[in-house]
Amino acid sequence: MPTTRETVLAALHARLQPLAALTLREEVLPERIPAAGLIILRDGQPGEPEVTLSPLRYHYEHRAELEVIVEAAGNRATAFDALIAEIGTALETDRALGGLCDWVEAEAPASVDLPVEGAVTLKAAVITVVLHYTTTGPLA
Repeated sequence: MPTTRETVLAALHARLQPLAALTLREEVLPERIPAAGLIILRDGQPGEPEVTLSPLRYHYEHRAELEVIVEAAGNRATAFDALIAEIGTALETDRALGGLCDWVEAEAPASVDLPVEGAVTLKAAVITVVLHYTTTGPLA
């Protein structure tokens, strides 16, 4: 049986699958970026939990990361902005990931241009997604 952590991360990954961009989890950057863009979910860190007693519960603010990359031949800024907006809408549609989380919140992206030798510059950002969930133990 998967842990709560794995179940929540799998639900986040599934939540992003319907987007036009290719969505991967814990993969290396491919050689080619799809025309619709690329999202790579990094599992991140659960951090130190707040603990409540009676009943014993561990409350996490898990910080996962989305690496978002666009290589649009036309206007990269517009394509990038559209993909970021799609991600926001996908997360806002179900902030509890089907009841697995108490709350899901994305932080604002800080975008950068990544130069690629002999190719068009990539527009990229890391978006931290904070997943608030509770478990019965640190390994549950």
